Amino acid sequence: MKGKAIIVVLLIIVIAAGGAGAAVWNMMRPVAASTDPVVFEIKSGSGTSQIADQLEQEGLIRSGLAFKGYLKWKKQGSSFMAGTYSMNPGVSYDEIISKLNSGEVVPEEMVKFTIPEGYTVLQMADKLSAEGVVDREEFIKLANDPSSFDVDIIKDIPVDEELRYVLEGYLFPETYELKKGSSTHDVMQRMLEEFQTKINTIPDLESKLKARNLSLHDLLTIASLVEREVVVDEERALVAGVIDNRIKQDMKLEIDATVQYLLDKPKARLLFKDLKVKSPYNSYLNKGLPPGPIASPSLESIEAALAPEASDYLFYVTKKDGSSGHLFAKTYKEHQQNIAKSKAAQ
Repeated sequence: MKGKAIIVVLLIIVIAAGGAGAAVWNMMRPVAASTDPVVFEIKSGSGTSQIADQLEQEGLIRSGLAFKGYLKWKKQGSSFMAGTYSMNPGVSYDEIISKLNSGEVVPEEMVKFTIPEGYTVLQMADKLSAEGVVDREEFIKLANDPSSFDVDIIKDIPVDEELRYVLEGYLFPETYELKKGSSTHDVMQRMLEEFQTKINTIPDLESKLKARNLSLHDLLTIASLVEREVVVDEERALVAGVIDNRIKQDMKLEIDATVQYLLDKPKARLLFKDLKVKSPYNSYLNKGLPPGPIASPSLESIEAALAPEASDYLFYVTKKDGSSGHLFAKTYKEHQQNIAKSKAAQ
């Protein structure tokens, strides 16, 4: 009888163990497969226990407890990465672990936009609002509030009530890609950071500015004039040199682009009355540089303004032959002759 009792006890243990094993196996089986993905976020700092419970709540596993045990047995879980994931019900434990280890997150939806070189704050606001990237009025408002942004290089913008938009010239023209839903502030912060990055690529900038007795703000102002006046790249430094020459000779710059900047919409041809618009930006009425940039210059125009080409030229006029180049002159008489040549080529 004693031997039979031992056998009975052993049978009970085996049956119990088998039942427990079946229960564990049942808990570890994948849930019913589905083609509808479950999207969920693993937040930064989440522990394996919290993640296991979350997976159970999301319906991706049958038991958080069983998953925790499996992780412990496999020595996994310490490398799980935060992020937004998409998984189809029916995947195995090992597939889940692999995705969480590799950070196979859902690609964030992005928005891509381009700011052309020579665009003004108003042109940017109109373009980006039309594309649904920013709020137009907020963009314009923030363009006069540099203290809202954390970018070192804009902290030296002079305090000048005559500035139409304080950040004019500092929002770098480039193609950008940001997370969809980024705020207007986020967009402008990114553009200012790009400006900082591009400026930092110029070797010995500070010493070059000092040698030319220019502030960065002055440099950007000259560069913006070059950007709006020049189409042919080879002429950038030459036009910058003409601007430099006229300033040295205490001449008015008389640059059409400064007047165009004051108009609601640029004109194909300025009228005589347009040149009389009263504004510190009007270089037909005032000597020296405008209070600030009239557009966002390219890096090429900034570099041209930093190293203008030496010449005796004081005047230039656009060719009317479709080349977009200019005719340069040393004297007003030569300039008048160039104007006549330009008109004759139409």
